Amino acid sequence: MSEELLINVTPHETRVAMVENGVLQEVRIERSTGRGLVGNIYKGRVVRVLPGMQSAFVEVGLERTAFLHASDVAVGDGEGRRNGGDQDIRALLREGQEILVQVVKDPIGGKGARLTTHLTIPSRYLVFLPGSDHIGISQKIEEADERERLRALVASASANEGRGGYIVRTVAEGVGEAEVAADVTYLQRLWESIREQAAATPAPGLVHEDLPLALQVLRDMAGTPYERVRVDSRETYRRIREFAETFVPEMVELIEHYPGERPLFDLYSVEEEIGKALERKVELKSGGYLIIDQTEAMTTVDVNTGAYVGHRNLEETIFKTNLEAAQAIARQLRLRNLGGIIILDFIDMGDPEHRRQVLRALESALERDRARARICEVSALGLVEMTRKRTRESLEQILCEPCPTCGGRGTVKTTATVCYEIFREVLRSARQFDTRELLVLAAQDVVDRMLDEESASVAELEDFIGRSVRFQVEALYTQEQFDVVLL
Repeated sequence: MSEELLINVTPHETRVAMVENGVLQEVRIERSTGRGLVGNIYKGRVVRVLPGMQSAFVEVGLERTAFLHASDVAVGDGEGRRNGGDQDIRALLREGQEILVQVVKDPIGGKGARLTTHLTIPSRYLVFLPGSDHIGISQKIEEADERERLRALVASASANEGRGGYIVRTVAEGVGEAEVAADVTYLQRLWESIREQAAATPAPGLVHEDLPLALQVLRDMAGTPYERVRVDSRETYRRIREFAETFVPEMVELIEHYPGERPLFDLYSVEEEIGKALERKVELKSGGYLIIDQTEAMTTVDVNTGAYVGHRNLEETIFKTNLEAAQAIARQLRLRNLGGIIILDFIDMGDPEHRRQVLRALESALERDRARARICEVSALGLVEMTRKRTRESLEQILCEPCPTCGGRGTVKTTATVCYEIFREVLRSARQFDTRELLVLAAQDVVDRMLDEESASVAELEDFIGRSVRFQVEALYTQEQFDVVLL
């Protein structure tokens, strides 16, 4: 399996694409005007405590106040124990209190950032937990002896350091004592500088900012068997090389500068794939297709056979379409960064074994997804319910905004509907005001319909109100906009 990391850099935007066997699997975008906040540490001030929601609003210096739930507030004297909702938020926080918090979820839509007081600071092999004394091991490291070996290495390396707990990352499997000790030392120094910065920073204010996207991806994806990392900016290439030499030396030889005239993303058809990822319809190779709809509450995915007619019988056709759809859905979730509640409407399958195989295929395809996902069994209505952890905005939310014409509904009123609304408004105005005539300002298509299909209705209306009605095209009006002017 061929995996490549492509980094496209412009003065205002950095984009990172993960390509597998020539097919785009994931894309992340960071803009200079709106960098991701996840991982940033702030000194915040509690501005409001809400007992009814067991939450508090915290001012950290962002556009909107951030949100802190009681379960994300550490209890005790720095022990890092989760509250779990047992203690009332009023016993944990008070208005005006200054606290050190970390962003765990970017602001999404109209919601502010979500915070936690359980700080985590990642490095290459470890994640440091300043408020804990626990040593945890990634669940993906399954061998018991290796888990014990790593736990002993971390315990030994941190014995003479300051207080704090650690989580051993998956990429640490098989590493030696020197690498673990170096990570512990680095994290302790970084935490000491964060503490000093926090003491000197007035609330609300930024204390520690996570790495820029290009370096963050290199840190978080260390251990992924990339064939190469291609960067189209010479300055960013130098920074990434320097970072890799210190933190991920085995990746240094994989990093290369792309000097070509043809844009890097065009070379791998990434731009085209990003465009497709903004569409509702996703074509499958067999001829079937998916319809993906994002709403405030959830995302729905509908599977259809489309032009695929199969070769043997209907059940086999449905089974093969659903199997292909399971792979495509997993890729689309990563590519579009869809999170929260997701409802999958596979084509109904009569054979229980076929349902089990489709679910297994979906679970297998989601294993390589870095975002945590949980899949439920097929419901009584034949739907598959799942959740996927959401920490940042989806691709559509980053690149798009609601349509100014329809306001995000996805539809506009027909010209006939608008014409009948105008008739009602003309009647209302004629009864309310004594005028010689009325002027209707509307969009071109609406006026065309008034003077053509609805001309007889207009004549009847004029006879009824005893006044003439004129129409004028307003080029800047949308199809739904109109005004009735009294003359």
